[in-house]
Amino acid sequence: MHAAVRSGIGLGKRFGLPLLVPSGRHLSYVLGIETSCDDTGLAIVDTDGRVHANVLESQQEFHTRYGGIIPPRAQDLHRARIESAYERCLAEAQLQPDQLTAIAVTTRPGLPLSLLVGLRFARHLARLLKKPLLPVHHMEAHALQARMEHPATINFPFLCLLVSGGHCQLVMVRGPGRLSLLGQTLDDAPGEAFDKIARRLRLHVLPEYRQWNGGRAIEDAAQLASQPLAYEFPLPLAQQRNCHFSFAGIKNNSFRAIRARERSERTPPDGVISNYGDFCAGLLRATSRHLMHRTQRALEYCLLPNVQLFGDAPPTLVVSGGVANNDAIYANMAHLAAQYNCRIIRPSKRYCSDNGVMIAWHGVEQLLQDGESCLRFDYNDIDVQGSAGFADSLVEDVNAAHIKCKWVQPLN
Repeated sequence: MHAAVRSGIGLGKRFGLPLLVPSGRHLSYVLGIETSCDDTGLAIVDTDGRVHANVLESQQEFHTRYGGIIPPRAQDLHRARIESAYERCLAEAQLQPDQLTAIAVTTRPGLPLSLLVGLRFARHLARLLKKPLLPVHHMEAHALQARMEHPATINFPFLCLLVSGGHCQLVMVRGPGRLSLLGQTLDDAPGEAFDKIARRLRLHVLPEYRQWNGGRAIEDAAQLASQPLAYEFPLPLAQQRNCHFSFAGIKNNSFRAIRARERSERTPPDGVISNYGDFCAGLLRATSRHLMHRTQRALEYCLLPNVQLFGDAPPTLVVSGGVANNDAIYANMAHLAAQYNCRIIRPSKRYCSDNGVMIAWHGVEQLLQDGESCLRFDYNDIDVQGSAGFADSLVEDVNAAHIKCKWVQPLN
């Protein structure tokens, strides 16, 4: 590594902001700890955005057997794995514990039992090493992750579509702790809906999908479609001129369509309908269309002459979260962005789903924005929150704008 990075000079050159820890040393390495759900992720990122270690312990295989996440078991698995993940992280980075400058840890939102494991381990390390903590908002970390990989392209502010197993939100991002909500799901998240639909479709009985999550299985199965337009789904919230989402209707219509096909084909209890590829293609198209429409209205709002949330900067859309891994959905979002001369970016696929890198990078972003004032030594005053919103909401402003759009249609 260059001496400039070791000394912290690289940080100043890249972002024009020298940062010091209380002892006066330049910042170098931030440890990130992620345990918000069912992945134990630890990573070390330096203040110039280089990833020195990335360790991820997934619980997916265990929870898939039971049809969903069991919070007490998720907590047990985090406890069993977090210390060894930390040791592997240090070994991969070839660093000693005292070389860490700060510890970033997810504290909100997420499963409280899982979050507690990460926070308690972070407190333990902080006391042992006499290092500060940086509490991290999990969804903010998803929103900021792409900036680590594209520092010259993604400047504040930018619009972000957060799509995952537990969330679906549109936010305007101005910096860590400075996100404004434009819309969010009123019921299911897309990843959650995919998991439930794939389970009802019984894709898991097919050997190739046995260990995959629902979204990945549906995306792969859709490529087998011979009649991708065979299934049509009603458009959710068609009469509501806001940026909210709803996936419960798509889910329930999916269940009805599967049940009707099973009856007509007399599908056995452990079987899958014959045209499951066509069904998955229709489901992906319906989901993409809904995401596109709500994001289109958000773009229209941000670009209003009396609003201009992008300011003088070119409009930028970031798509992040586990569902951003879906190439069909991302291709449709890119198609939408192109109609508005809007740049679109997603993190690398290994960083779309939950991971420790995004938590460490959020810690770096806090330091870039707030300097030493964000470093926390009051360890016992930091606690977890199962649910957590953002600093600001523009939902009512979007509603008041009552924007009517000429819809961009999804790709065929």
